[in-house]
Amino acid sequence: MSSVPNKSMNSITQKLAAGRAGRALARLFFRALFLLILIPAAYLAVREHTAFGHLSFKTEREFAIERDAEGKPAELLYTAKDAESSTELQVRMWSGLRVWLIVWGVLTGLRFIGLLFAYQAEKERVRKILAPLNELAAQAEALSQMEFGEDKYRLIEDAVSHLDADENASLHLDDSDLAGVEAAINNLLTRIRESNRQQARFVNDASHELRTPIAVISGYADMLARWGKDDETVLNESIAAIQTETQRMKHLVEQLLFLARGDAGRTQLQKEDVSLNALMREAYEESLMIDEAHVYRFTEADPDITVQADPGLLKQAVRILLDNAAKYTAAGDEILLKTGRDDAGRPFLQVQDSGIGMARADVEHMFERFYRADEARSVEGTGLGLSIAKWIIDKHGGHFEVLSREDIGTRIRIVL
Repeated sequence: MSSVPNKSMNSITQKLAAGRAGRALARLFFRALFLLILIPAAYLAVREHTAFGHLSFKTEREFAIERDAEGKPAELLYTAKDAESSTELQVRMWSGLRVWLIVWGVLTGLRFIGLLFAYQAEKERVRKILAPLNELAAQAEALSQMEFGEDKYRLIEDAVSHLDADENASLHLDDSDLAGVEAAINNLLTRIRESNRQQARFVNDASHELRTPIAVISGYADMLARWGKDDETVLNESIAAIQTETQRMKHLVEQLLFLARGDAGRTQLQKEDVSLNALMREAYEESLMIDEAHVYRFTEADPDITVQADPGLLKQAVRILLDNAAKYTAAGDEILLKTGRDDAGRPFLQVQDSGIGMARADVEHMFERFYRADEARSVEGTGLGLSIAKWIIDKHGGHFEVLSREDIGTRIRIVL
């Protein structure tokens, strides 16, 4: 593929994705501003109608800020005086307004996060749509430089026009001169189909994972709107649940964005000399501090091993393995960390637990995005951690070696 089509595709991708994102952001801004003003205004209108029996432009209205003994704002007071009956209404707004601001902020923030995710997904979608066209253009240019007779072109055109739409259909030209063209087109068809399957699976899995926290947040937001202003228990419960689900969604979106940036080639490794003993010791000491429920042990390589790697990303891969080990290991059991060289002299980092283990069929799929074994579904997680770890190790030119037995434990070795 030539460099010119690549530049054109990137430019078109940016324009299409940015245009849609800009319009969506403008709609979000105006809707959020409208809701921010509308709900308090509607609430005050209802209170006035209840107190005076009507709404009138002649009603005198004002806002005032009450301050405490230290002069700090303590309450927002709304006063309305009916011109006909001289009845006065006072509404203390701060507690209710604070609840509304929390709900409004959470909903607006979630929508903004959704826009960020949608922008990245849109860029990937456009890029994947244009990539086959770009490659076709390159193939067409290559074909134009080949000295074929008119019968060859007719053969290609006829074979392509009669190509079955079946999932496994391939092009057959039965011409030795066109063997290279046949292989290139079939390879392109395979890549397009696999890309479509991966995109559909990724979108479906992401939608499934996001549906639960969104439903929980929406349910508690409804509770806040109905009863949260008057019931402190409901208020506290709702805020805690919304915060928990927001953090879960934020973590999921961050993982999705990491993979999206990696797939797009936007995550660059910053390699330097890294001591495997020092890196693993840091992860070991952090685990001792944040997880007192398990027993951690660390065996260092002797002598120390130094490799060329991105220390931040490599440590991230190790932390993913340690987090998984802690999730699936019973409290009080051991988690072993180790550095060393294997029988072939290759350096490795190793995490071994004594948890629930995995079946052979699950081991084969454990690095797939969103894959979770049946036994693991009761433990909180997204199914993306090991996919991120694999991407990191692949970029370092390494690989994983996994040994796992059900009800015994799992040993995962990163070989560099």
